[in-house]
Amino acid sequence: MLAESTHVSMEEVRSKLKILGSLNAEHQEIFPTAAQDLLAQLCERYAPRLEQLLKSREIFQQKIDQGALPGFLSDTQDIREGSWKILGIPNDLQDRRVEITGPTDRKMVINALNANVKVFMADFEDSMSPDWEKVLDGQVNLRDAVNGTISYTNPSNGKQYQLKDDPAVLICRVRGLHLPEKHVSFAGQTIPGCLLDFALYFFNNYQALLKKGSGPYFYLPKLQSHQEAKWWSDVFHFTENFFGLDTGTIKATVLIETLPAVFQMDEILFALKEHIVGLNCGRWDYIFSYIKTLKKHGDRVLPDRQVVTMDKPFLNAYSRLLIYTCHRRGAFAMGGMAAFIPAKDPGENAKVLEKIVHDKSLEANNGHDGTWVAHPGLADTAMDVFNQVLGERQNQLDVTRLSDAPITAQELLEPCDGPRSEHGMRHNIRVALQYIEAWISGNGCVPIYGLMEDAATAEISRASIWQWIQHGKTLDNDQVITKTLFRQYLNEEIEVVKQEIGSDAFAKGRFTEAAELMERLTTSDELTNFLTIPGYDYLP
Repeated sequence: MLAESTHVSMEEVRSKLKILGSLNAEHQEIFPTAAQDLLAQLCERYAPRLEQLLKSREIFQQKIDQGALPGFLSDTQDIREGSWKILGIPNDLQDRRVEITGPTDRKMVINALNANVKVFMADFEDSMSPDWEKVLDGQVNLRDAVNGTISYTNPSNGKQYQLKDDPAVLICRVRGLHLPEKHVSFAGQTIPGCLLDFALYFFNNYQALLKKGSGPYFYLPKLQSHQEAKWWSDVFHFTENFFGLDTGTIKATVLIETLPAVFQMDEILFALKEHIVGLNCGRWDYIFSYIKTLKKHGDRVLPDRQVVTMDKPFLNAYSRLLIYTCHRRGAFAMGGMAAFIPAKDPGENAKVLEKIVHDKSLEANNGHDGTWVAHPGLADTAMDVFNQVLGERQNQLDVTRLSDAPITAQELLEPCDGPRSEHGMRHNIRVALQYIEAWISGNGCVPIYGLMEDAATAEISRASIWQWIQHGKTLDNDQVITKTLFRQYLNEEIEVVKQEIGSDAFAKGRFTEAAELMERLTTSDELTNFLTIPGYDYLP
């Protein structure tokens, strides 16, 4: 039931909300008047504040561009030094040793929930292209999954997919604060995509989730400050009050995947302390954010992305600081994504599994409570690693890292050595080109060269080359990286991709548009914050 106070001017507020995209009968079921009421109330209260928060990001970035470096905040020292803890973690989230992530298409949802994992993070963000119908289909699929009624029949071979009796726990990742939803407006303005994702998932599922002993759980991506975390806290508090629910019914895990946020982890936990259960190392976006934040700093230019691995000092410091900070506050410290996918060749697959074991062993031995995989075929390997380290424990909250030397801003900003190679640059171009083509065609999760690529890895590819051009860096073939050289390589790699996938598939795709967008993003004088913003214009 809605709390009585929310009925004041409900219709007046709802009248400002306009659904501009089409709704079929199935979509109307998940977007009834009551869901529109919640969304309208959230937009009325929080959309204007979000605009100010996004402006604050730009002001912060201007200071960094002018030579400053990010660091720990002096005015929140008392929060970092305090002895407070988060409110608590629900029973069904106590063991998160392996989580699988992926988009919200029907078959994927079933396979992910059935995999040998503890949690499925259903993603409306980096692994999904926010085509309007797909956004709404995703909400339908998650509702059916929560209700236990989801099934799927493959139209080509008739194979049937159904949910097993004990599926993984479901967590919904909403879009980042920067992404709009152009198919809904409020008071004549495009609404934040994250509010649509949050409102629809919460409204359609909170009762069924609570009834079966779970709850409305969310992953929050790309936060840059504790003020942004406080914004989400206020959204959660309002929603709980709106439906007459106890404080802390909604639970969230925050991805620490921006460089500014790594210096505010205590503050982010504190701002969300009634609702937060943990932080996550969003490593790929974090690398992208390192490039983007420090883009004007010529002494901190990253090498080929293939050599920027978690054992590099600046990334290892990030992992250890996250564990120390979270466990001190009673929160989980989740590890990062293994983007590999199983290989058909047994020899190649053995190498993939070896890399998974190495990566997950590093995380488990550092003290992470769990990790991510992108494919069900890797779940067993990751599970074995964490089972060996955890033993009888459900998590590693007992691993405090209190004896570690304090991690400094200097360590978190440490430059990373490594080659800038012609091979690496060409590889980046091919990956970004194929990913952008898939994304503007409506697919945000794409297997390319043995990795499950999402928006983050494409962002690294194009931002890295942009930065090399800006600072006149040299490749291992002694060529200076210029806009002209990039355009030459781009044209050559377009032909390579055409050969790899075949002329027919290439002609049916949107590679010309993808190449145009990539060229524009990579050779612009200013670095575009997110490729998904101009990319959104290509979606219907």
